[in-house]
Amino acid sequence: MNARRIAVIGAGMSGAACARLLADAGCAVQVFDKSRGVGGRMATRRAEWPAADGQVQQVRFDHGVPGFSAHAAEFLRFVEQAARDGLLARWVPRLAPGSYAPLDDAALWVATPDMPALCRALLAGLPLRTQCAVDALQRTPAGWRLLSAGSVVGEGFDAVVLAIPPAQAATLLQPHQADWARRAQAMPMQPCWVLMGVTTADAAPADWDLAWPTEGPLGWVLRNEAKPGRPPAPGHAHWVLQATARWSLTHLVAPAAEVQSALQAALAAWLGQPQQWQHAAVHRWRYASVPRAAGAPVAGRCAWDAALGLGVCGDAWGGSGVEGAWSSGRALATAITDGPGTGT
Repeated sequence: MNARRIAVIGAGMSGAACARLLADAGCAVQVFDKSRGVGGRMATRRAEWPAADGQVQQVRFDHGVPGFSAHAAEFLRFVEQAARDGLLARWVPRLAPGSYAPLDDAALWVATPDMPALCRALLAGLPLRTQCAVDALQRTPAGWRLLSAGSVVGEGFDAVVLAIPPAQAATLLQPHQADWARRAQAMPMQPCWVLMGVTTADAAPADWDLAWPTEGPLGWVLRNEAKPGRPPAPGHAHWVLQATARWSLTHLVAPAAEVQSALQAALAAWLGQPQQWQHAAVHRWRYASVPRAAGAPVAGRCAWDAALGLGVCGDAWGGSGVEGAWSSGRALATAITDGPGTGT
């Protein structure tokens, strides 16, 4: 019997977890992603800047998910095995004075040597097409056909998995599962502006790694070089500043230069002194996170229509954060491989 051919659209944590379990169950999986690499919001950006001595310096910023916690027993087992495999490291950051108290302990897991490493490992050996934005699905007698900018990029699939933000999934769902499309469109996702920068270390505090300010535009203030596997640059501090969801929404379409200036000023205000910036850039995540109030998983943690061969997963379905995304992807893969059925 030929293996079931399944297309997974989205190579973030949910898509990677789903693809891995499907492949392990004997399915022929092909993964598509619109970005240059995998990981989705588990992202790391590389940058260069000229130092005072004229030498080009290199730095990496974890500008998406800064780190994550693990709670459910199944996810804990996965995380602990990934740590034994050298893909994850435990980070217990020193919290800045004046930070709000975390809802659980401050310890976090971070992927090494960069945040996409965990998704790369899950997708190892699977056919992967990046820089391919799938913008239409067609259901034909020969199976599902995927299109990008009017061109066919894959066809003959028995099933399609959508592991992308719900607003993006809604567009692909609308012609085939209008009820799911409406549901996905209504799922709230919060934006986040992020500043990545390098300053001289003389004005940077040396006694903490992470701050959660209680007021102002900054939600997370991280010293990126303090994380495991992130090499420090002597005499420099590597900053990742995540704006709050409210501030990011208010400034959603603001010019990048304006956002950069505002976040640099916010850091100066938080530290009580200006910083000497050697390099800075900003990035906007339009769909960064699930609001905590809406973070409970939906029934089943995914949606799967066996008659159509169409499924949806992601943190908006499985519960917020990396754990929710992983759980949702695994739940969808299980629903697909367990046999016929339609449900959410």
